[in-house]
Amino acid sequence: MKSKIFRHWIFLLHRYLGLAVGFVIVLVGLTGSLLVFQPELQQWSLQQKIGTVIPQSQRITVESAIDAVKEASQNKGFTPFFVELPDRTDQPYDISLENKAGDRAHAYVNPYNGKVMGFQEQSNSFFDVIRTFHYSLLADEPGRQFIGVIAFLMMLLSISGTLLWSGWRKLITGFKIKWNAHPKRVNYDVHKVAGIVTAVFLFLSAITGFCWNFWDYTIPAIYALTLTPQQPTFVSQPQPGKTPLALSEILLKADAAFPKATTTYIRIPKAPEEVFEIGKKLPQETDEYGSSSVTLDRYTGQVLNVRNGLKLPLGDHIVNGMTPLHYGTFGGLPTRILYVFVGLAPLILLITGFMMWRDV
Repeated sequence: MKSKIFRHWIFLLHRYLGLAVGFVIVLVGLTGSLLVFQPELQQWSLQQKIGTVIPQSQRITVESAIDAVKEASQNKGFTPFFVELPDRTDQPYDISLENKAGDRAHAYVNPYNGKVMGFQEQSNSFFDVIRTFHYSLLADEPGRQFIGVIAFLMMLLSISGTLLWSGWRKLITGFKIKWNAHPKRVNYDVHKVAGIVTAVFLFLSAITGFCWNFWDYTIPAIYALTLTPQQPTFVSQPQPGKTPLALSEILLKADAAFPKATTTYIRIPKAPEEVFEIGKKLPQETDEYGSSSVTLDRYTGQVLNVRNGLKLPLGDHIVNGMTPLHYGTFGGLPTRILYVFVGLAPLILLITGFMMWRDV
């Protein structure tokens, strides 16, 4: 009797929670499906706008690329703060810029001749708009918190739907759709199968989205629960009368500190007390940009921290694992394709769930 009462309350929670927030989850799911192959689509779109990089024998230095961008954007009020180095011979340097108002843009530089191939304000990018809609509905901080709550409710929907799944009584029935049965039965079968097949992946997307949207609270909690000390905030020590080191010197010192790793990105300090962060990737790392890095004082070049992506503590592994779990990149192409369909699942579940509610 108690189990029936419990199941009844879980059923009511699942039904009315789904009807209440289902439409928003559908929007988040559909935009998430668009973002699964964002890198490839964005690369294709970028090539249509700026042209193709023709590989040559030798690349220009990162400093030369940054100087070219500074010269081209001096009337726009933008300052470089991040450089993404190409990992293929036909890709440009991607240099992120920011102005005093906080607006951001991207400049793309040919890595062989130093020509600025294109300049794009971030707010005008199709995928940036989609991504912002995905995590905040284009409503800034209130929207981000709202979507964080929706992500939490989606976790509850995934758990309650799994508990209600009929396959717990007989496994084969939980995955069977009787296409020749009454339309109401077909609708129910589609709902239960689509739900159970995608439940784990919807839960993973929801919990990682929740953690990101409430980053200030969830990340310290993860480190505390895993007994992992958080990285301190590193600062540069301004030297009276001394100018910051050139980027070329910083890169040499970073290479000396981590000689077996490839540089993937450069975070350029924007304020006098900020530091250089040089992203590194070891051959054994599977993350696109690696999880290793070297942090250096901008005035002395002193190495303040060396982060080895292969020797991270548990808390860092969990935090770093959120990205592949959310975007489905953990299993390569097969899981990315799967996540496209996972993003479509809320639409199927909302329609079939609404039909069941209407037919009551």
